[in-house]
Amino acid sequence: MFMTDWLSSANESSQAKRKRLRLNLLLMILLTYAGTAFGISTMRCGHNLIELQDDKYTVLEICGEPEYISYRTKIVGSILHHPRRTLDIQQFEEVQVEEWVYNFGRNRIKQLLRFENGILVEISDLQRGR
Repeated sequence: MFMTDWLSSANESSQAKRKRLRLNLLLMILLTYAGTAFGISTMRCGHNLIELQDDKYTVLEICGEPEYISYRTKIVGSILHHPRRTLDIQQFEEVQVEEWVYNFGRNRIKQLLRFENGILVEISDLQRGR
């Protein structure tokens, strides 16, 4: 009887260990992809951080000149309709978009920063630097 009790408790503990291991593995996978799922909100430049909503002059001062800059313009807008269709109001705005690429070396991933009207709105990862 003692032997069967010991075997069942050993079996339960190994099952509990496997369950705990699976949960830890799942948690590690979720945390690994959380940055890409929710987007990146900060980037390190030397000892300083830049974050979303910083202006491009602050980023330039903290991080220095980017490796590459592209410029484009996009039109965003909407049309507001009166409930009885007696009046339509069209609102369009021209947005200046700049995309900056920072390459901090071979051991770091390149970063793409997108500015709209001079304000940082997106930070994303590219491939490894060269």
